[in-house]
Amino acid sequence: MTGREAMPPDAAPLLLVGCGKMGGALLGGWRARGLDPAAIVVVEPDAATAARVGAAHGVRTIAAVDAVAADFAPRVVVIAVKPQAMDAVVPAYRRFVGPDTVFLSIAAGTPIAYFSRVLGAEAAIVRAMPNTPAAIGHGISVLVANPAVSAAQRAACGALMAAVGDHVWVDDEGLFDAVTAVSGSGPAYVFLLIECLAEAGVAVGLPADLATRLARTTVAGAGALALRAEQPAATLRRNVTSPGGTTEAALAVLMAGDGLKPLITRAVAAATARSRSLAS
Repeated sequence: MTGREAMPPDAAPLLLVGCGKMGGALLGGWRARGLDPAAIVVVEPDAATAARVGAAHGVRTIAAVDAVAADFAPRVVVIAVKPQAMDAVVPAYRRFVGPDTVFLSIAAGTPIAYFSRVLGAEAAIVRAMPNTPAAIGHGISVLVANPAVSAAQRAACGALMAAVGDHVWVDDEGLFDAVTAVSGSGPAYVFLLIECLAEAGVAVGLPADLATRLARTTVAGAGALALRAEQPAATLRRNVTSPGGTTEAALAVLMAGDGLKPLITRAVAAATARSRSLAS
């Protein structure tokens, strides 16, 4: 299932653990979709970040989970801390485990098995892999749930991720290493394309500022067209390619046996292998 949904009541009250770039993007999306700030508590140990987040979104911020009221019962606990901080952070949240609470993790490389081990086998856990375009509401997230997650909790987590872009559910967590390599790391590949295209423009005589503007806008526009078009990318490519023209000359290089396709294939394979090694 993909697309955006209304924020369901099962998404609140909500406890957001960590409010860095991705946590902040999610919070901004939730607030824009009408989630009541009074129903959100943010745990953020960095004082400057906490002050900025509190002022921007009107939510309560606290430095540590110890400050959460004993009677606070979140429907969703969103784990948005760096993977290397998990061991120091996650165990303290076992107090919230129960049939009415789901844990939604956006930590890259941290499998559901880790949370089940730390929080207990009875914990309802959803793992999500968003990407950085979530910062402007154009991300895509892939989600997977363990058997303890109810239909209502699944809907709540889907709506929370849909607030920052598209989302899709999978049943096989084993796909996440490849998901990370394609969509999680994918924005970096696109940014590199922009860099290379601009530098190539300079090499054939364009002023640097013009080459950069052309590269950025062309990649952004082509991406928007690919997203909206009903035709596959291969058809869109052929539509731009006139026989004997300039695009065909360029594609003869890019589509050669040692061109872009095998290079991207090797890059995604390397990222997938690295993701697997980090999760082991």
